[in-house]
Formats: sequence, structure tokens, C-alpha cells
Amino acid sequence: MEKKNNQKIELELTPDVADGIYSNLALITHSQSEFVVDFTTVMPGVAKARVKSRVILTPQHAKRLMKALSDNIRRYENMFGAIEEREPIPTSFLNTPTTEA
Repeated sequence: MEKKNNQKIELELTPDVADGIYSNLALITHSQSEFVVDFTTVMPGVAKARVKSRVILTPQHAKRLMKALSDNIRRYENMFGAIEEREPIPTSFLNTPTTEA
């Protein structure tokens, strides 16, 4: 039987990070050893989107993030109703290549 590690981690949230960034598109690429998530802001009528933040994850952490997001979306929709996907993803962003580490 596996023991759960109940170690508590204290997080520090600095004011500049607490402000957050706005992103309306995330581009995800991967190699065998990592997943790279680029958070961008796409503006109407502007062909270029600037990456606002990049997060690099191990495959294990990427899977944990996926599960945590799925759980939070399920809980959100239970409270507030289904999230509608109103806008299609721009096709120019769908063919992002995988990266090599």
C-alpha cells in the first residue's frame, strides 16, 4: 500500500506575480522529456500574438495539471453551468510542431 505524503508547502505570492497575466490562447508543444505551454494574447485584427508567459513541465506534472484542470472545470460547471466554446481556435495555431530538448 502506498503512503500519501502530507507534507505542507508554504507558497509565497509576490505582488508582481499576483497581478497575473491575461491569456486567451495557450500553445502546447512537447518533446520526450518536457511539455512547453506558451500563454499568449491574440488581439482581433492583429496577425502577431506575443507570448506573455512560458511554463515548462515534466510529462508527469503536465498530466497532473490536466487532471487538476479537468477536476476544476467539472466543479465550475456543476456550480455555474456548462462552459460554452463560442469561438473556434484559429487554424493557424493548430499545427504547432513538437520540440526537441
